[in-house]
Amino acid sequence: MPRKLSEAQVEGYARDGFLSPVAALTGDEAAQCRRKLEAFERAVGGPLTSDTTDARYRSRTHVLLAWVHALVRHPAILDAVEDLIGPDILVYTSTWFIKEPASTAIAAWHQDATYFGLRPYVHVTAWLALTDATAENGCMEFLPGSHARGQLPHRAGVVPGSVNRAGQAITVDVDDAPAVCAPLRAGEFSLHHTLCLHRSPPNRSSGRRIGLAISYVPTHVQHLGVKHKTPAMLVRGVDTLGHFDLEPAPAADLDETARAAYTRSYDGYRAAYAEQVASEH
Repeated sequence: MPRKLSEAQVEGYARDGFLSPVAALTGDEAAQCRRKLEAFERAVGGPLTSDTTDARYRSRTHVLLAWVHALVRHPAILDAVEDLIGPDILVYTSTWFIKEPASTAIAAWHQDATYFGLRPYVHVTAWLALTDATAENGCMEFLPGSHARGQLPHRAGVVPGSVNRAGQAITVDVDDAPAVCAPLRAGEFSLHHTLCLHRSPPNRSSGRRIGLAISYVPTHVQHLGVKHKTPAMLVRGVDTLGHFDLEPAPAADLDETARAAYTRSYDGYRAAYAEQVASEH
């Protein structure tokens, strides 16, 4: 029996490639996390979306900040993920996706799998909302069943103003007539398969849209890179296979040990990602 999801939800995810919404945090807990994010932004010099703020802080802060680490290990999220990929779970990466008020930033149709270099294709992303994510402020849209098409061709750096730093988009035509809008209340999350096509429109509201995307993989997954053993963090179960360079959990926000681990984590991930992007040329 599933731990968190119903049998119908598990079957729906297998059929559609996504599931939304699923409950995790209360509204008050989400608001508290938003305040912690804003405090972190002040500590690093400004909003994570700003050109003057170090861009690396958008990624992998579960290695740097104890409160983000607590989010990626939240039992409600891990129970749902376990229902989909099994009990031995790694966080491959995490990314803040923030759209400022009246922002034109978008994500074009894409698949997460494209530049991750992970096989087999079983990675699942949990997208946790810290503010309401609505059609007005640019919530995600999914194409049901699109994960069954397999990996589609993409190009990086082709979407100006992308909320996704790779600026990636698929290079084949997409019939978006069956697209499903997936709004979330603050504290809820969605789940999507690494091959499921998804996008998000601009933020047409007067408030920020804040979400944390967490990439989970079972420990049997391997990375295709030949130059780098990529980092990942064990968050449930055991890892007897050693395919990844396991990362330590942060004991406290921004302490010296966490900063050093974060630098290794970020550099290792970016090197592995760059190798995958370069392989398309």
